[in-house]
Amino acid sequence: MLRYVALLAPSALILAGCTADSSQLNSTPAPVEAPSSGAVSSADPRATAAGEAILAKGGSATDAAIAIMLALTVVEPQSSGIGGGGFMVRAGDGDLVTFDGRETAPAAATTTRFLDEEGKRLPFETRVISGLSVGVPGNLALAAKAHERYGKLPWADLFAPAIALARDGFVVNRRLHASLSGRQDRAGKTAAARAIFYGASGEALPVGATVKVPELADTFERLASEGISAFYEASAQGFAGYVAGETSQDGALTASDVSSYRAKERDPVCVSYRSYNVCGMGPPSSGGVAVGQMLGQLERFDVAAMGPESPEFWHLFLDSQRLAYADRELYIGDEDFVSVPVAGLVDPAYIASRGSLLDPGKALAEVTPGTPPGAPLARADGDEPMENGTTHFSVVDAEGNAVSYTSTIEGAWGSGLHWGGFYLNNELTDFSTNPEMDGKPVANRVEGGKRPRSSMAPTIVFDDQGEVVLVIGAAGGPTIPVQVARSIIGVIDFGMTAEEAVALPLFMSFGPVAFTEEGNVVADMVDELKALGHEQIRVIGPRGKTNALRRIDGGWEAAGDPRIAPLLSYEPDLEADQENAANAP
Repeated sequence: MLRYVALLAPSALILAGCTADSSQLNSTPAPVEAPSSGAVSSADPRATAAGEAILAKGGSATDAAIAIMLALTVVEPQSSGIGGGGFMVRAGDGDLVTFDGRETAPAAATTTRFLDEEGKRLPFETRVISGLSVGVPGNLALAAKAHERYGKLPWADLFAPAIALARDGFVVNRRLHASLSGRQDRAGKTAAARAIFYGASGEALPVGATVKVPELADTFERLASEGISAFYEASAQGFAGYVAGETSQDGALTASDVSSYRAKERDPVCVSYRSYNVCGMGPPSSGGVAVGQMLGQLERFDVAAMGPESPEFWHLFLDSQRLAYADRELYIGDEDFVSVPVAGLVDPAYIASRGSLLDPGKALAEVTPGTPPGAPLARADGDEPMENGTTHFSVVDAEGNAVSYTSTIEGAWGSGLHWGGFYLNNELTDFSTNPEMDGKPVANRVEGGKRPRSSMAPTIVFDDQGEVVLVIGAAGGPTIPVQVARSIIGVIDFGMTAEEAVALPLFMSFGPVAFTEEGNVVADMVDELKALGHEQIRVIGPRGKTNALRRIDGGWEAAGDPRIAPLLSYEPDLEADQENAANAP
């Protein structure tokens, strides 16, 4: 019998579609018998159920991905939603297409947007928890553009699960409660948000409480019936006026900024690795280039023979990251504004030359950007802060069409501004604070109408026959390309299941300091890694949030990150939740 597997499991072999209606979105559906209708992996079981319900109705992978994005606006408001933007990679019918729904700066924004009159960085609250950080949201425009081309179900149908969750209510899980408790300055900045998520005494709603967001349900219903013009045209003046009223300096958002926004189709970035083709997003995302460079630099090594418990592998992987990120910082920005040598950065000969710098016996003493073909003559590294409020979901439909979609509002709870029932992004703080360094321009500086650089890395991997074998992406700011590359290596080189691969340790360098997570194999080999030259290694709590689908015989394996699986529970763990509140994603 074909069986639907419980959504709360961190991974499952999906062989049947979900027939859950709106009343089932907060529970685990019973097993059903149905023809295979595809597979879904997302960061919340209720969003997964929304996507599977759309697939079961005959929707495409694109339809299901849009329904998931909308549902996550409700149940994962701290990470993503229609108040932010995203990137989508779609494969099927012989096509490989990438859509850019990244937010844009107001036309009047200047290069010194986040600096005071003395040229110093503005205080955090002024820069981030304000209208100064809000870009024009792009997720709705991306969804409409993708649906127009690849949708099968009516547009309005895609909103039904999210409307039900917002109007009928959803249950607070441990992850949401921890984030509400740890970031009250952002999550509870507005009276409207406090009325939804906090009690009369100002405390975050407890785990197990039911939350209803009728204003968001109303917003969804207007969008379902009127299309995205309900936001980008009819609401442009009201939305822009609200954001402008929360903006203390520099160019304020205008109705024209909102109404002129367009999602864009971009050229995908593809790199061969072993016998596979790894494809992702190009600029303004750095994900496709960074993932491709890391993999390509390691290709000359017998990674499979080293294995995931080898200090040599993790040492090489860390230095590969350092090389890729040096290029990322110097060269990647919005191609509509700056020259980005994408072809040169992923040129096989250039990647091989960078990979030749890797030494199995010792860490690189110094890492500097390379000079890829087409590199601009004058360019400086930027100084943008870390981003961390993001989500990813992967979908495959009954016809084998695949969608990898990463969505974000940047930091947890974004700017803290709340309008129409949803949180607004703080995406513009992904720009570099300073427009130039040592007299040289920074690729990722603020400019009017520009899209900030992103770490998002929605990725699809094809075998040598052109078949999709892995649909993957992650959340976690600058750790995203590392999580994706690590998991691809896990599947391709180590022969792991998707569940095993996404559970691999995070080991990443931020400047001179490398970080890994407690309780994993890398944490147990710190002494060996230090002996190889990685002198500063900090062991921290779990980080990361990867979601993947892997092709297997007879179907797809859906994997969610085991790091967040316990936080999806509706049963409180008071001690753990207190400990995690400050760092909750």
